[in-house]
Order: sequence, then structure tokens, then C-alpha cells
Amino acid sequence: MNPAPRMTFSHMGLYVWNMPTMVQFYSAVLGFSITDRANICGVDAVFLSRSPDEHHQIVLVPGRAPGRPSTISQISFRVVSLAELRRLHVEVEAAGVAGINPTNHGGSWSIYFLDPQGNRIELSVPTPWYVPPISIPLDMASSDEEIYRLTESTVVSTPGQMRRAEWHAYHHDRLVQEGTIEQCAPMTAEKLPHG
Repeated sequence: MNPAPRMTFSHMGLYVWNMPTMVQFYSAVLGFSITDRANICGVDAVFLSRSPDEHHQIVLVPGRAPGRPSTISQISFRVVSLAELRRLHVEVEAAGVAGINPTNHGGSWSIYFLDPQGNRIELSVPTPWYVPPISIPLDMASSDEEIYRLTESTVVSTPGQMRRAEWHAYHHDRLVQEGTIEQCAPMTAEKLPHG
């Protein structure tokens, strides 16, 4: 068997039918910055990023027929805290975003919603536990303590659960052993071959 490719995930592209609406959503609601615009193969693409290490994490490209259903299950973003998830929940509600669904997965607290063209977005914050994914409603009106207690009681009764640090060490070792752990090249031109 050949070794796994030595790589890390970089970015994704979405076909869109209304570029201004999608650029506005990803900029205003999710906080991405436009890093570039380019005409590629006859279409005007928009590049967006939130990372100083990535020219783009999302590229929006015309080409999706109006009204066509999304073929994306979800686009997921990690949030820094439960407090930030609460803040974003209020903001997406105020923005009139469709399909808002707060969900408790045991290993994460998430808010799902749709972008303007029906692509499902997930904002999530990890909990202190790993648990094979579950899906129960997340009551955003509950206090942090109530959410924590409900999650903990659900997690400890689920076979296969463990503390996140324990799972992280196990998962890291497994990926190293399998040779599938992410690997990325330094973001520098100094090591480019000279022809």
C-alpha cells in the first residue's frame, strides 16, 4: 500500500448563482475577508479567507444554476467558546438566516443554518469530551451550567466516551501509526526549486 499523501486541508470552492449575495453573507455574517478577485477560465471568482496563512479558505465561483439544491452536507467552522457560539446564534437570528438548528452532539455544541443558496453551515465549539456523535436539541436559553450538566450526563451514559485529551492522544497516535496525519509545507518561497 502506498503511503498517504503528505498534505493538509487548505480550502474549498462553492459554485454560486448570485455572487453579491454570497460575498455579503460570507463577509458580513461569517467574517471572511475578500483576499482576491480573478477571472479564471472566463468566470469571475472571489477568494475569501480568515487565516493569515491561507490566501483563500473559500472560493466562490459562478456556475450553479439558480434554485438548484446544494450538494454539500455541511461547511463547518470551529468557534472559540460557548459564549461566542451564543453571540453568533443571536447574530444569525438577527440576520434572518434560514434553517437555524442548535444541536448538542455531546462532543460539541453546534448551531446549523443555511447560507443564502441553501448550503448548510455549522458553527461548533468542542466540549471536554469525546463521544460517538449524538444529536439532541441544544437549548440556547439554558445557562452554561445547565448545558454542561446535561451534556455531561448524556456523555457519561454513552458507550465509548472519554475525555477529549485522552481521545486526542489516541487519535494522534493512530493517525501517526497509519501514516495519515496532516502534513503541510512551510508557506515560504525560499525553498522553491530554481530552474
